Amino acid sequence: MKRTLVKFRNSKFRKFIKRHEKYAPLLFFIGGFIFDSLTLGRIDRMYDLVVLTSHMTLLTIVLYLFNLVDDQRWKNTFLERYELYFPLAIQFFFGGLSSAYVIYFSRSVSLSKTVTFFVILLLLLFANEFLKKRISNKYLQFSVYYFISFIFFVFMIPVMIKEMNTTIFLYSGLISSALTIGLIAFIYFSSPSTRAEIKLGKLIAIIAAVYILINGLYYFRMIPPVPLALAEGFVAHNITKENDQYIATYESDAWYIFWRTHKIKFYHHVDERVYVYSSIFAPTDLDKVVSHRWNYYNPDTETWQLMDEMTYEITGGRDHGYRGYTYKENIIDGHWRVDVVTTEESLLLGVIEFEIISKAPKKPVKLVTKRF
Repeated sequence: MKRTLVKFRNSKFRKFIKRHEKYAPLLFFIGGFIFDSLTLGRIDRMYDLVVLTSHMTLLTIVLYLFNLVDDQRWKNTFLERYELYFPLAIQFFFGGLSSAYVIYFSRSVSLSKTVTFFVILLLLLFANEFLKKRISNKYLQFSVYYFISFIFFVFMIPVMIKEMNTTIFLYSGLISSALTIGLIAFIYFSSPSTRAEIKLGKLIAIIAAVYILINGLYYFRMIPPVPLALAEGFVAHNITKENDQYIATYESDAWYIFWRTHKIKFYHHVDERVYVYSSIFAPTDLDKVVSHRWNYYNPDTETWQLMDEMTYEITGGRDHGYRGYTYKENIIDGHWRVDVVTTEESLLLGVIEFEIISKAPKKPVKLVTKRF
């Protein structure tokens, strides 16, 4: 064992870390981000659950170990040799968990409606790169940890209990709050250096502010309703179901418009139905009622008006999402927007926008037919 430790102390890796100590935390943060970006898939997949749970558990343990370093708690123990790597491990797990959240949240096409949440996520995660004390700043450290912990339980609890609603979200926040405050208290009363560096009341106030912020974003529908996500959505000229497949005929957009399947301008014939297709990813065995809310932009009042709402139930478990569609007849010209939402909580899964045009196009419409 001693020979191994001596070999480790003299290793090129340790010398590299020492030489680039200033940039090592950022490199480990990026490493965690890239690792999860390449390996994560479905939120309810066993591998994903194990990775996320391992990241969160190890982050908690390393956070405890790191905060007791200044108290010489690990002096003359085998952990002393690894103290240099505690902040790097914290950065790695911050990066790994944040990348997982970005992966899962970005699958919802309502990203443009929830950009505030992503800005806050990035600010919290990268803030330590602009502070002199960096990750050793305990206020920053525990604030980011609480934010990540909160979102972790928002992900995990619905997946585990196969249910998702506002009550579950509130319980997720309370569980995260209790565990985070418990960890802070444990470290605070175990570490004289921590007691000398922070004011417990101030830190609890910061935690409370983060709690209020996240719940405020949820209340104003500014957080994507993960683990649900709109995998795909578009407007079509015709949709039929054949066996277990949906056959859709629609006008696709140019190849470089990679973020949208359909063309915005929908050339409509008289008496023709207008279809909207959506596939919604949900964890296995999670049942939910969703709605297509058809909104028309009134140019006279310059407001969106709800014209129709159609609901259907989805069941999770399919890799490419639970498929469904709605349609309208006798639709008028103008700008339309179909909001795909959870019926009970009105949480926005995605938005499908298009413009109805009744006159004939200058060029023939090129339709494609695809099976889903």
